[in-house]
Amino acid sequence: MQKNDAVVGPSKPRLLGILGPGLITGASDDDPSGIATYSQAGAQFGFGLTWTLLFSYPLMSVVQEISARIGRTTGHGIAGNMRRYYPNWLLQSVVVLLLIANIINIGADLGAMADALKLIIGGPHLAYVIMLGAVSVVLQVFLKYSRYVSVLKWLTLSLFAYFGTVLVVHVPWGEVAQGLFIPKLTADAGFWTSVVAILGTTISPYLFFWQASQEVEDQKVKPGRKPLKKAPEQAESAIERIRLDTYIGMAFSNLVALAIMITAGATLHASGVTDIESTSQAAEALKPVAGAFAFGIFALGVIGTGLLTIPVLAGSAGYALGEARKWPTGLDRKPFEAKAFYLTIAVATLLGACLNFTPVNPIKALYWSAVVNGVVAVPVMAVMMLMTGRRDIMGKATVPAVMRIVGWVATAVMAVAAIVMIVQIF
Repeated sequence: MQKNDAVVGPSKPRLLGILGPGLITGASDDDPSGIATYSQAGAQFGFGLTWTLLFSYPLMSVVQEISARIGRTTGHGIAGNMRRYYPNWLLQSVVVLLLIANIINIGADLGAMADALKLIIGGPHLAYVIMLGAVSVVLQVFLKYSRYVSVLKWLTLSLFAYFGTVLVVHVPWGEVAQGLFIPKLTADAGFWTSVVAILGTTISPYLFFWQASQEVEDQKVKPGRKPLKKAPEQAESAIERIRLDTYIGMAFSNLVALAIMITAGATLHASGVTDIESTSQAAEALKPVAGAFAFGIFALGVIGTGLLTIPVLAGSAGYALGEARKWPTGLDRKPFEAKAFYLTIAVATLLGACLNFTPVNPIKALYWSAVVNGVVAVPVMAVMMLMTGRRDIMGKATVPAVMRIVGWVATAVMAVAAIVMIVQIF
């Protein structure tokens, strides 16, 4: 008998219908600041760091699946569960640091998008910052949830721009394969700084909060879906959907990152350009080496990915603060039903935009954002791993031991990365 209801969907559902929180989360991982990180890695080391993406893929996939399962199983996001089961000081510390990191990231991404738009059509940089920030806030506040999710899904197509750049530049695929499958480690401090930066870019706390909360949102708007803790009979189909959605989303994210690193390695590194500090600099450096077409699609990709990522950054801040303060939260709610939640989204975006009007160097700010993200990721991941084995939180839908082991490995890797970052600072 074919299942075809709002709870689990058809037994052979269309792929686009399955893809949602995982795809959007994965795509938003390739934000303008991430593009700058991957471009710098490719420019500085050629294809020598492409192996990091193979290494990070299973780790980020498992961590994101766990975050999604927590939301789907409990009916609450990460912050909501931390509020119920863990010390208040831990929750408040995590939320404050998450807000700081997200606001800085929003500011850097808005600046990068404005730079890209200015490169393409000219005009005032700061006016573009305001316009792009306003567009993001208006879409989140006033667009119906189901329509908004569709918009975010379509925006993931902007990432195909980076597959386009690979197609129009000359790539020595033998060297790419060697860098991807045969890691060459060095004692160079810059090498390990780039490794840490890539890990910090691919495994970020805002992604955990966003995906878990989006699973909760989907329960609210799809009749029949209930938290797996209360409806364990839905677990098999729900977990299968989450896994497919997450693993495809994370694969898409890493393939895009790989395409950016390959493009930078094949063009910038090959021509002796080894120092890239921003996405606009990466795009400009591409123009004389790879031509106007590669420059154009690279710059357009920055704008598209920013439009996708800023709502995720602001939204995850809104979910985290709202759940911590017991506010009504959710993009499915009308503005007057969740005033504080939507105000958080608007204020986070506004503060991020304001950073572009200060003397603060956005690249330096982004560096500190990465440091904060790296520090926050470790306790959040540790708490998530502890949650997955607790029956009082997960009911019968606890996470298998193998997944928990991989999750703890990812937590340990991020802990080492955070220590390396802190040591480098001092």
